[in-house]
Amino acid sequence: MSRATPDHRPDPTEVEAILRGRHADPFAILGMHERDRGGPVVRVFAPEAGEVAVIDRKTGQPVATLDRIDAEGFFSGAAGRRSRAFPYRLRMRAGDAEWELDDPYSFGPLLGEFDEHLLAEGRHEELYRKLGAHPVTHEGVAGTAFAVWAPNARRVSVVGDFNAWDGRRHPMRRRHAAGVWELFIPGLRKGALYKYEILGVHGAVLPLKADPVAFAAEPPPATASVIAGLPEHAWQDADWMQALTDAVPVEAPISVYEAHLGSWRRGEGDRILSYDELAEALADYATDMGFTHVELLPVSEHPFTGSWGYQPIGMFAPTARHGTPADFARLVDQLHRAGLGVIVDWVPAHFPSDAHGLVRFDGTALYEHEDPRLGFHRDWNTLIYNFGRVEVANFLRASALYWLREFHVDALRVDAVASMLYLDYSREPGEWLPNRFGGRENLDAVDFLRRTNVTVSERAPGTLTIAEESTAWPGVSRPVGEDGLGFDFKWNMGWMHDTLEYMAQDPIHRKYHHDRMTFGLHYAFSENFILPLSHDEVVHGKGSLLGKMPGDRWQKFANLRAYFGFMWTHPGKKLLFMGGEFGQEREWNHDRSLDWHLLDDPAHAGVQNLVRDLNRLYRETPALHLRDCAPEGFEWIDGGDSENNVFSYLRKGDDGTPPVAVIANMAPVLREGFRIGLPCEGRWREVMNTDAAEYGGSGAGNGGHVIATAPGAHGRPAAATMTLPPLGVLVLVPEG
Repeated sequence: MSRATPDHRPDPTEVEAILRGRHADPFAILGMHERDRGGPVVRVFAPEAGEVAVIDRKTGQPVATLDRIDAEGFFSGAAGRRSRAFPYRLRMRAGDAEWELDDPYSFGPLLGEFDEHLLAEGRHEELYRKLGAHPVTHEGVAGTAFAVWAPNARRVSVVGDFNAWDGRRHPMRRRHAAGVWELFIPGLRKGALYKYEILGVHGAVLPLKADPVAFAAEPPPATASVIAGLPEHAWQDADWMQALTDAVPVEAPISVYEAHLGSWRRGEGDRILSYDELAEALADYATDMGFTHVELLPVSEHPFTGSWGYQPIGMFAPTARHGTPADFARLVDQLHRAGLGVIVDWVPAHFPSDAHGLVRFDGTALYEHEDPRLGFHRDWNTLIYNFGRVEVANFLRASALYWLREFHVDALRVDAVASMLYLDYSREPGEWLPNRFGGRENLDAVDFLRRTNVTVSERAPGTLTIAEESTAWPGVSRPVGEDGLGFDFKWNMGWMHDTLEYMAQDPIHRKYHHDRMTFGLHYAFSENFILPLSHDEVVHGKGSLLGKMPGDRWQKFANLRAYFGFMWTHPGKKLLFMGGEFGQEREWNHDRSLDWHLLDDPAHAGVQNLVRDLNRLYRETPALHLRDCAPEGFEWIDGGDSENNVFSYLRKGDDGTPPVAVIANMAPVLREGFRIGLPCEGRWREVMNTDAAEYGGSGAGNGGHVIATAPGAHGRPAAATMTLPPLGVLVLVPEG
């Protein structure tokens, strides 16, 4: 209880601390306080008011008018003739204006002791239910509860358009055990803008900070947080969510359409589409194309559009560029009801140094490392999370659960995992610090990733985590109990780079690079792989997929179609970045829509038709997906025919499903009378020919089937003589 003179006036030094925004314990002086004698006193800082009266909340009657004891607006006075504290409101006047409000400093604490304990230990896996800004009813009064972690701050205040952004008006209560500051502001509703004003550890007022656990934000370039609370949506995807928990992902067909919401399609005048506008259009398109999942480049709020979301600040806020959190929930729901899984790119590897973000949040390196040898990414000019700090690791794990549980997201694709795993990532000798054993492995990051994956599997069953990990780190998709990192899948970056290098070669030189297409099978089953042709391959001067292909226009399209045929029949799940499915010609530009007008050209429409049919074939043919991640699912017929640029192999499902034979001719030469060994005699149906006329090809093929007879070839009991189309892939299945 604060000191007061007999006439109710507080210690002048404490008043001065409030007026100067330097008081670390505002609840010790503001609000109602009982005295040893004379009844309770009420103290209010209200620079907007000329007069303040105390009103009995139960009766609505005034009980006292407070004295203005400072020209800046500090009021104090005895609470009438009452002997004990009582519920009250404040009635304020300024000129002819009069209004009533509840005093924020008349309310008790928000966090329970158990919450405080879990936060301090870094074990509050749903901390977003306590931190952030939540519209609530507290002690019978509606308002907003704020809580933020800033353990080294001297003072934290909520500021916003409701208090003229004045940090003296709403300083917060400190919860010492957890390093959290909290405040209930009565009457404050959804939609209000706010930030935190922080008096840092060294006594300087920091640039205003957005809420790290904000659920919504202003559309950039504005940077304020928006009171929104947890997303509210009447979900209609119960059947989908139930099926999710029963699925066996490694055996399922997974074909992912990777999309950037800001440039997939745009409206008239190059207008960015809303979540609601995107929902139906994207759902219809992706289902028509036969994809099983849509993967969204990061939708977490980010200040710089040119980062595509990979430099996020709002780890709990869908970007306001397309609408509200409720709008984003409707997008996910619409995709689910269309039969599409939703994958969201999630970025715990780094964060930007924008002043309103996490950088030196309370005046110290709170979320990041103090030493730039541990805490700074030169590649992206971003900061690295301190994964060894339990509160930071807890913050990130809670973010992962938030997207999976609150927005029904099916999977998180974790960006830049390699940069997390290695202390010397993109650093020269002397520019990094070894771990406690002298090694280059980031042991804190390893522990964080493992614990995150375990937490996700326990608290969001049926959801997946996918690693973008570009090195040979062992066991990325092995369970944590088997000394793995615990991811469900890993992007096969090596396959992507090797095969693109092969496809970029003039066919006359491809025989010297034959192993680029076969090498991936040496390690194809060491992880649960996804084969990605991602956004990273069509930016920064790399051109489009079509642009990478050699030859004249006809050969470019034929090469791209053959490459897709090889990819969709190769072991591993599939991922294709938007635009690739119809042969986008120019490099991706995040500020422009895809070139949908190209589909007026039969060559582009043919590529689109092929991808649609490849997805259908992949989904409907068990041999092409059931053992995507098992060595029993693949067998070479002839992987060494470099002279002819021909690859032939079998895909196999379980014992009850027929095998599939794939023959890829990567030379622009029609090969007639070509004999291929097959596992059984009889009629083999040609279910796919990437050079078919409907795809824009030459139409060369085998009339829909081949006949396999003895004697065999390639060590098989049977063989078929067939025509291999130029730059074409054939897929054959036995009849009967």
